[in-house]
Amino acid sequence: MNRKSIITIVIIVAIIIIAAGAYMFYSGQNDDTVTIGYLPSDHDAALFVADAQDMYQKEGINTKLVQFNNGGDLMTAMASGDVDVGYVGITPVLSSIEKGVPVKVISGVQTEGSGIIVGNDSGINSAQDLAGKSIATPGDASIQAMLLKYYLKQNNVDINDVKVSAMKVPSMNDALKSGKIDGMLTYEPFVTTAVENGNTELVDSSEILPGHPCCVIAASDDFLKEHPDEAKKLVDINGNATKYIDEHPDDAVSQLPKDIVSNPDIEKKSLTGINFISGLNDTYKQSVMDFVNVEVDLGVLKGKISEDKIFWDGN
Repeated sequence: MNRKSIITIVIIVAIIIIAAGAYMFYSGQNDDTVTIGYLPSDHDAALFVADAQDMYQKEGINTKLVQFNNGGDLMTAMASGDVDVGYVGITPVLSSIEKGVPVKVISGVQTEGSGIIVGNDSGINSAQDLAGKSIATPGDASIQAMLLKYYLKQNNVDINDVKVSAMKVPSMNDALKSGKIDGMLTYEPFVTTAVENGNTELVDSSEILPGHPCCVIAASDDFLKEHPDEAKKLVDINGNATKYIDEHPDDAVSQLPKDIVSNPDIEKKSLTGINFISGLNDTYKQSVMDFVNVEVDLGVLKGKISEDKIFWDGN
């Protein structure tokens, strides 16, 4: 073998080694990346603030944030393994757990924060007036759809008498303005935005079901099993971001995604009206278990779910 052939072989081997190393490096990066699903809502403000302030990176966690139209879609992605962690409503999480999807709640995020908005010319002034009207929610699997069922039942209105439809939340205000719908049960900041645009809040979710849990952080069992330390860090980061929002609400607004903050002044009103929380204390767990009972009574859940199937014990 001549010198030229030897040099050629050495170069080829070197290229193979470099390519293999690059593949291992980038595939390792992908394996270490935590995919976090979320909805276009300031209910998830702690996630956005943590991301804007590089809180995850400072703890050595690579993240990929993916937006979903509703909680049902997010939980489907989690069931398929496309999402590791989700900032998502408690209702789709509970429904997924009942169906056998291996996920756990690792932290609360906030409570309440939704409302029924109606157009001023809709003729809706009470729960009874909703009969025969078109009302939009983010989808059947959403906590807003559950709250609508609860509100109607409490006021002796048959939900079958209401024209309920599913709609992307960012599209609801335009649909209400154009008369395509008579009202909507949506979440912040779209509740405050609609009121500021001249519509009426028929009832706030704090009045429908006081103190009800809303968004939580859910994680797949696989993620919790393989990355328990990272999961604990995610909860701690959520707590730090939540504290920052409570102490610096105006500054927090500037750190939210532009597709959520259409008007900073309106967003400030929305953000200060949300009860942000973090972690899993006994009081919060009990509020979730009480919520489970409400969903069973409404037929949203077929039966009760035990605490050990809902909450991560941190081990």
